[in-house]
Amino acid sequence: MTTLALPDVNQKFADERIAQINRATDKQAGIDRQVADGKLRNLGNGRYQVTDPDSWDDGEVLVMNQGELLPEHGLDVTTGQVALYTTTPAWHQLGNVIPGGTTDIDQVLTLGGINFNVSRRPVLYQANPTDQPRVVPDQFVNIREDTNAALGVVGARYEVLQNRQNFEFLQDLVNDYAVTWESAGAVREGRKVFVSMRLPQAVIIDAEGVKDEILPFIVALNSHDGSSLFQVVVTPWRPVCGNTERFAVRDAVTRWGVRHTRNARDRIEEARRTLRLSVEYFDSFAAEEEALARTNLAIDQFHEVIGDLWATPDEDAPVRTRNKHAKRVELLTDLYDANAARLGRTAYAAERAITEFADWKTTIRPTGSLRGNNLAARATAVMEGSADELKSKAHRRLLTLTHR
Repeated sequence: MTTLALPDVNQKFADERIAQINRATDKQAGIDRQVADGKLRNLGNGRYQVTDPDSWDDGEVLVMNQGELLPEHGLDVTTGQVALYTTTPAWHQLGNVIPGGTTDIDQVLTLGGINFNVSRRPVLYQANPTDQPRVVPDQFVNIREDTNAALGVVGARYEVLQNRQNFEFLQDLVNDYAVTWESAGAVREGRKVFVSMRLPQAVIIDAEGVKDEILPFIVALNSHDGSSLFQVVVTPWRPVCGNTERFAVRDAVTRWGVRHTRNARDRIEEARRTLRLSVEYFDSFAAEEEALARTNLAIDQFHEVIGDLWATPDEDAPVRTRNKHAKRVELLTDLYDANAARLGRTAYAAERAITEFADWKTTIRPTGSLRGNNLAARATAVMEGSADELKSKAHRRLLTLTHR
């Protein structure tokens, strides 16, 4: 396997992921100790669930593989092959690796395992076991045609956006910006698919200081189970599994989405126009982030920002409310210190800390099909923009400090 080395956040993630895995699971004794400490729960058959509230993997299922405890990659394997195309080997070492990539969308769809169509079928029911099946009005099940798998139940207004139709407009961007397909694949048995491409320029935050490099990617995310919009995001992440798919959405700097309705294909033209502005957007984004990176921020000032984002409870507030706020401040302070160690005690480090808190440290309780899968639940929450208002408010508040 040939490795294409890229000095970007994706490679750093892979290195840190492997290091984390090796530290935590080098020996079976270490696993047994974590089980005894209540940080892992043995599910049997070499599968363990993380039960450590202080870990960002809390709630996730890990699988023993060749003596190492690895996160479930979440990629679709229903056809017998891992549904992933990528230019760079991922931490899980799976999928079809094409060093240097390709601009051929047909090859990307095939190697990424997303060259399948989806069709709608009526939902049937039986009032009694001996009755003839009846049609449920205005309800349809989405069927993956190559496997005949039921992907999800949708309403009458739902229109299927086929993988090829969804991603064809990205082909125009390839022609315009000379970008190459970076990754493509499917997760959750094909219920969700992704394709990413890299824009040609990198963004350097504070070139004379922290030199934080951001390599921008455009990622298209589509669902066939009715759970989310078709989305396009500009992000520093290249998805290569269920894990990094959620990172891509978490750290998106701009996004566009459309519901699966009859006029969705017409609005894809709007997405084309929006994404053609991505280069200009990154220029503006870089200028704002650099201003934050050059703005010193003492810890008491950071606590003032926290107070503006989360009001401090009154002294007569319930103990539980006051304890929850104190825990939040403590977590945010720890995150700020961790980011400041690399980025300096700046408004930029503060923004990274608040973003990390919003995406990783807030309480989440997955329900329905996402029960027990915190990563997928967090990805869905971020796709729906649950923390967008908080992040925007924090960004605006921190920008005011650059004008002192």
